[in-house]
Amino acid sequence: MLKIYTDMSRLTRDVLSISTGVLLSLAWLGFPGWVLFFAFFPLLLLENFFVSRKTEFRGVSFWGHAFLAFLIWNIISTWWISYATVAGALMAIVANSLLMSLVWWLGHAARRNFRANLGFLALAVFWISFEYFHFHWDIEWPWLNLGNGLANNVKMIQWYEYTGVLGGTVWILAVNIVLFNVYLNIRNSAGARVVLYSGGGLLFLLLFPWLFSRSMYNSYVEDENPLNVLVVQPNIDPYNEAYDAQAENKKLNVFTRLADSKITENTDLVIGPETVFERYPDWNVDNLEYNYQFRQLTDWMSKHHNVEMLFGASTCKVYRDEESASSTARKSNEVYYDVYNSAVFVNENGEGSTYHKSILVPGVEKMPFRKYMGFLKDLVIDLGGTTGSLGRQDEPSNFTLKNQEQVAPVICYESVFGEYLTRFVSKGAGLVVVITNDGWWRNTPGYKQHLSYSRLRAIETRRSVARSANTGISCFVNQRGDILQATNWWEEAAIAQTVNLNDKITFYVKHGDFIARVAMFMAVLILLFLIVKRFIKE
Repeated sequence: MLKIYTDMSRLTRDVLSISTGVLLSLAWLGFPGWVLFFAFFPLLLLENFFVSRKTEFRGVSFWGHAFLAFLIWNIISTWWISYATVAGALMAIVANSLLMSLVWWLGHAARRNFRANLGFLALAVFWISFEYFHFHWDIEWPWLNLGNGLANNVKMIQWYEYTGVLGGTVWILAVNIVLFNVYLNIRNSAGARVVLYSGGGLLFLLLFPWLFSRSMYNSYVEDENPLNVLVVQPNIDPYNEAYDAQAENKKLNVFTRLADSKITENTDLVIGPETVFERYPDWNVDNLEYNYQFRQLTDWMSKHHNVEMLFGASTCKVYRDEESASSTARKSNEVYYDVYNSAVFVNENGEGSTYHKSILVPGVEKMPFRKYMGFLKDLVIDLGGTTGSLGRQDEPSNFTLKNQEQVAPVICYESVFGEYLTRFVSKGAGLVVVITNDGWWRNTPGYKQHLSYSRLRAIETRRSVARSANTGISCFVNQRGDILQATNWWEEAAIAQTVNLNDKITFYVKHGDFIARVAMFMAVLILLFLIVKRFIKE
């Protein structure tokens, strides 16, 4: 047995845990994503120590070290959530670190009971299943999914159009595991042929996806199907804005002034950010035409030939009685109503329609597990000037432009969910519009991370993205994931770009996160095998 496995002090073990936490964080702090290819190496070294000493240490001994590593990763990468809610940040960081460490503890249990290759396979499928789970349960938080860490290296991940971000997760895990096995072969003085084969396998695993992606990037050509888009960044400070009628009119004037600075006779679509207008009682979805700001906008549009508009607003819906109200409805003076975070579309005829944000931020826009914890609903913090859980739309829906082309209205947090966006595209969306208000995170890595995820959505769907962020960064993203005309942070801005619509369906749009479904099936089998083996042993 190697000395490093027989003589590893507690300090050494802590250093290894901390090293993995720091290395994992770097990709979310603007460093090249390829650091993830060896970020798990210190933790794998530590995990192997406990496997080799399993007669002396219980499995829970490794769990504490894994928790430390993931706690550091979560703190360094997502501490900025605290600007919006300290309690929410603590909950997200601690809960996510706990879940990540439990996944690795399960993988460690498999490694203690199975041969090495099956143990590593178990670790991989458990982690992939966990990432998929984070897309679909009631406390969705896929922000730190491993495949997201390659978002700013678009020349390496063009094949996401086949796999989605989970393909990146598989790549990162596979490289780390193979790299560790190469190290073990060298340290154990394995034969030259074994070392050569394992080293060659590692080189192939690193280079083939990268070279394939480079070829895809260099050869990809967008079909000509132009749409002239104008994006407005009004730069309203979310921490100091007022919510009275005068403030709404001021935001209206800023919005139209900036749009006027860039609009031309060829402009097809004007886009504003999330919650440009926030007095939800004034924005009844059944009577949009009675809203003063809505009428002012349609008057402004009438001066510009055939232009259409998409922007965000806090809206409401009033119900006739309690029986017709939804489960998220609120009650005030015997009136039942829902509040939504909505995208509002105004067509060339001045007619309005809405899409309501479907994926709500846990603890901020909705109370998780509301069915069981509804008594806590008033503790929810909403970042749009209201409190309580918001209403939501069950199915995504597109807006139809005057030329019958469709655009996907994606609101803020929804842009992190790749498979969800495929549902817009499957319904005919040729362009993705992301509207967001990232000013809550101030000048931190948060808004930069959020921007980078739009690049992933462009590659997965091969759709251009027009992104309007209240305080930045607003931009356009082409179908290869390149960022065009990025605005500065915390400045008023308006940018115009001709983007190409696309009607082709990628493999990922058609099949979604198929990698996760395979991984979950394998994870269940391995868990059952692990349980049976445990009972047999006892």
